[in-house]
Amino acid sequence: MIPQCNPKASYLAHRQEIDAAITRVLESGWYILGKEVAAFETEFADYIGIPHAIGVASGTDAIELALRVCGIGQGDVVATVSHTAVATVSAICRTGATPVFVDIGEDFLMLPSSLSEVMRMMHPQKPKVIIVVHLYGQVADMSAILDLANEHGIKVIEDCAQAHGASLQGRQAGSWGDMGCFSFYPTKNLGAFGDGGAVVTRKDESVEKLRSLRQYGWRKRYISDDNGVNSRLDELQAAVLRVKLKYLDTDNQKRREIAAFYRDRMKDSPLDLPVENTDVEHVYHQFVIQTSDRGLLADRLKANGVATSIHYPAAVHQQTAYSNKAYRPLALPITEKIIPKILSLPIFPEMTTDCVIDVNNAILSAIGRR
Repeated sequence: MIPQCNPKASYLAHRQEIDAAITRVLESGWYILGKEVAAFETEFADYIGIPHAIGVASGTDAIELALRVCGIGQGDVVATVSHTAVATVSAICRTGATPVFVDIGEDFLMLPSSLSEVMRMMHPQKPKVIIVVHLYGQVADMSAILDLANEHGIKVIEDCAQAHGASLQGRQAGSWGDMGCFSFYPTKNLGAFGDGGAVVTRKDESVEKLRSLRQYGWRKRYISDDNGVNSRLDELQAAVLRVKLKYLDTDNQKRREIAAFYRDRMKDSPLDLPVENTDVEHVYHQFVIQTSDRGLLADRLKANGVATSIHYPAAVHQQTAYSNKAYRPLALPITEKIIPKILSLPIFPEMTTDCVIDVNNAILSAIGRR
């Protein structure tokens, strides 16, 4: 079976370096917030092209802590999309704030015109923060979104959990808004071997607060000045990420090459292929097609040894925990149109040429084009 993703292959590709990094940490005797985390924070910030990175325990925590630094709490409103990993919305709710949903475009990303309409409808109780999700590896229209945010005096947080190394107009995902939030879950383009995350920012005044909140609100050890949490990127994960960060650009290029192959071979098929926007360096965390016969296609591919997945089978507002109408001030027609049709094909840097060809042939055979 060709897997839809394969984090173990990433380990095997860099096994010697990763094993050495893990051994280095184990032999150091220091396992929490030590030299590895500090070094990774510096290296990751440099990679994004931004002054500061703060390692935390997960991408969900990264968003929650970023929101808290923005002063978000009970009774506040945060705008985001409903077609996203539920973690985006869970983090909002954990602060006590209310998420309001904005529709997406055909590129699966926040639609600025829908955001503008939400702003109009919610006046005067407008959102205090906008969370923009760079879904599947493509950066949203940050110029238009920031124009709206600046017009209304609203902060912008980027959810970059699927966009490590993606860029728009030469600027990395995470470097556009007030803060960028990353997940290092094992399947991500830059993945650890457990949970992990980071917040990046240009704002010096946010750094001390983030570092305090991630460790019980401490500025001085054992003395809590803030109501913080335990959300620390550990030394082992940081050491692994330092190794894998060196290969991120190369791995992303491999993802783009696989995506280009799929595009070329499926261009005349009845499948809807993902939109790739101008001025964007897409990193294809997922290659997501659309078809009205999704279940049949997935079953046929599985029978031919090709695994697929659905990211995601329900929009957040369609899920029981978030189905309250108050979360959705306007209709989300594009979101609801694509949900029954999306299917994620296998894509990961270690896929061999033969595997990519086999996936393509299986798809063409399944839809009667081969």
